[in-house]
Amino acid sequence: MTARSGGGLFITFEGVEGSGKSTQADALARSLSELGLEVVRSREPGGTPLGERIRDILLDRSVSGMEPRAELMLFLASRAEHVERVILPALGRGAVVISDRYADASVAYQGGGRELGIDLVERLNETATGGVQPDVTFLIDVSPEAGQRRKTRDPHALDRIEEEALAFHERVRNAYLELAAREPTMFQYWLHAPHK
Repeated sequence: MTARSGGGLFITFEGVEGSGKSTQADALARSLSELGLEVVRSREPGGTPLGERIRDILLDRSVSGMEPRAELMLFLASRAEHVERVILPALGRGAVVISDRYADASVAYQGGGRELGIDLVERLNETATGGVQPDVTFLIDVSPEAGQRRKTRDPHALDRIEEEALAFHERVRNAYLELAAREPTMFQYWLHAPHK
């Protein structure tokens, strides 16, 4: 894994399902592009051909009962490819990378939601990312109930993780809030979406 170099900017958006992070990431990408900046808009899992195939497996509702450690390893494999093939090259040429989710998502979802432990996931993330961290992370905080109401307008469109029980999503949110409290310099901006 190569070290980060170049003058680019790496921005990530995090939050529970239905928080609106994708919408906000798209809006920021459009605004920065209009200013004449090169913007690379990406997502996790995904962002590369291999990552998108892993995403299909991870979100497939027919893949039930996946072992939590196997789920985590698939996310990490997608992330390692994402860093090497997309993030580092873009940053190296001075682009702005905006990613819908990154390493913090695994800390929240697998460390907190799946109860594998935050410390374990952080250690494995270090290997997968080669130490590449965002310059800023936007955490969009909504209650899991509000997020699920937004997502369940079409229950047949829910993916494997979105359809998890409310208790799972509450653990995810709590892990995000714990991360933000522990690393205030990383989570420099907190956006609280309306709890509708």
